[in-house]
Amino acid sequence: MSIAHTAAEYMLSDALLPDPNGSRAKGLRLELPSDRVVKFVTVGLPLFLVSLAFAREFSMGTQISCFSPANFTGKQSAYVDTSCWDSLIHYEFDAAGNTTAKSLWALKAFPYSLLLIAVAMYLPSLLWRYSAAPALNSDLLFIIDELDKSYNRSIRLVQHMVKVRQASTDAQLFWEEFEKARRERYFEFPLLERYLACKQRSHSLVGAYLLRNLLLLLLIAATCLYLGFLHLRVFFQDEFSCSIKTGLLRDEPQVPDVIPCKLVFFSVFQLISLSNGGVYVLLAPVVIYNMLQLLQWDKRLLSIYEMLPAFDLLSRKMLTCPVNDLNIILLFLQANISELKSFSRLNAVCALREVTSSPQNIDTVVDFMTLLAGLETSKPKHQACAAGAEGNPPAPSSEILEMKPTGEAKRNTGPKPGLPGSA
Repeated sequence: MSIAHTAAEYMLSDALLPDPNGSRAKGLRLELPSDRVVKFVTVGLPLFLVSLAFAREFSMGTQISCFSPANFTGKQSAYVDTSCWDSLIHYEFDAAGNTTAKSLWALKAFPYSLLLIAVAMYLPSLLWRYSAAPALNSDLLFIIDELDKSYNRSIRLVQHMVKVRQASTDAQLFWEEFEKARRERYFEFPLLERYLACKQRSHSLVGAYLLRNLLLLLLIAATCLYLGFLHLRVFFQDEFSCSIKTGLLRDEPQVPDVIPCKLVFFSVFQLISLSNGGVYVLLAPVVIYNMLQLLQWDKRLLSIYEMLPAFDLLSRKMLTCPVNDLNIILLFLQANISELKSFSRLNAVCALREVTSSPQNIDTVVDFMTLLAGLETSKPKHQACAAGAEGNPPAPSSEILEMKPTGEAKRNTGPKPGLPGSA
């Protein structure tokens, strides 16, 4: 065996992908990067803010300061602060002297409502995890495995073609057999393409994804409305009048009807609510964008894998309406591109295809690896001319491959003793 053939075998062996070590299921990302950022912000922000509120409460102690009469003792003043903080009822007097009560309970419940908001914002992620993530995980594992296997099959096909050409004594017979194989589509691997085409008729994943984002938008809108309600009805009332004439103190003449009180944490709650609401308003366009990207196909991955035999979803225009499960799967394949070992190699082949002198002769990775193995992608000119002289039209160069080393084809018209292919 010549050095050129040995080098070609080594090159094709190196082009094969190694078997994956361990399970790929642990490394798959079942959330898009933008969705993960939205989840971390919507859930983590209220938790962070409520921790600041509780930390300030623990460090400062009392959250209210009431102006008790001068004749009250220290214990009586502490009782007034405790009683007014427990009730949080503001008493107002109209022109006729009638009293109206207004509850400020929302101020006391505000930190706990932030905890409830954080739990509610996590519900869309739970919905996606338990309704769609298991099926998506299975689809991604199968598709990633088939994409890498299809690449390896293409390389093994070239290896087999080289061995068959080396063992063949009749080059013309080999070319005819090869042309027949391409015409009858024996070199194609249609399982993956048909599976992806079937996913265009499925809508379970895209339905769960849209439901997740719509629910998230609804929760963001409800949170913003709640925080706006607090600002309009409660968060402007930093001072209020509290009545402690209840129980045993109801008939005490030295106890005033109302005592003025001031909330010392009021500015902190205002800042927390404004920060939370402002960030949520900024996140709403991101959620809308995540849904709008389903209205168009992301063809970057498909264009790279068009180099595989039978993977012609784009060239045959098999893509239909983009709102289906296939579009979701393509987005998640982009997010898990590191698990696609064949992507970087096919990407390099596509880049080299753009700069080659005859890109029309390189339709698949089989054609490209055939060139790298030292084989030409067309019959020799002397063979084509001979066929024309006999009255038979020459075969198109884009349909068949010449399975003869390039160097030999340029130097000789027939085999010589001592060279591969000689009788």
